[in-house]
Amino acid sequence: MDLAPDLEASQLDVEGVAGIAVVAAAHSGGYAAIGHLLGLLAALPAPTEEGERFWSNLWRSSGTAYLLPANIKVEVLQSLAGEGTALARHILSAVDEMTPPQRVAAGEVIGQALAESDHLPDLKTQVIGELWLRDLELTAWHVLHADRRSDDPAGRKAFHDAWTSV
Repeated sequence: MDLAPDLEASQLDVEGVAGIAVVAAAHSGGYAAIGHLLGLLAALPAPTEEGERFWSNLWRSSGTAYLLPANIKVEVLQSLAGEGTALARHILSAVDEMTPPQRVAAGEVIGQALAESDHLPDLKTQVIGELWLRDLELTAWHVLHADRRSDDPAGRKAFHDAWTSV
């Protein structure tokens, strides 16, 4: 289907609208994952002077500078425009770089910040932080997975052929 930018709405028939809906649905999972990834980051203290202590503590505890605001700014801004794969890759690299003790320490720092901002005093900060880190990691994976090139006709045909031959 050709959806040229100068295509007028009056030229769309039911089949054209259905085609647009299919394309939108195919990409909605990726956009939802990008939105969730940004929502997770938004739950942390803002990268302002007030949040400086949090980000410094996160850097020290995690052993990685990958998550510092200055190092993910470009990727966050790209994600706000709907392109989240660079941010997802960056996050997965950061998590992969952490040792188990660093992950525990980072979870504690994150959990403390979330407990203070979300008023979740009945949960242990370590649990909150670990859940947040797991969610961040899994969501980054969802962004990358959703971005796989499903618009490749040869790949779709190979998938179809493989499953019809079972």
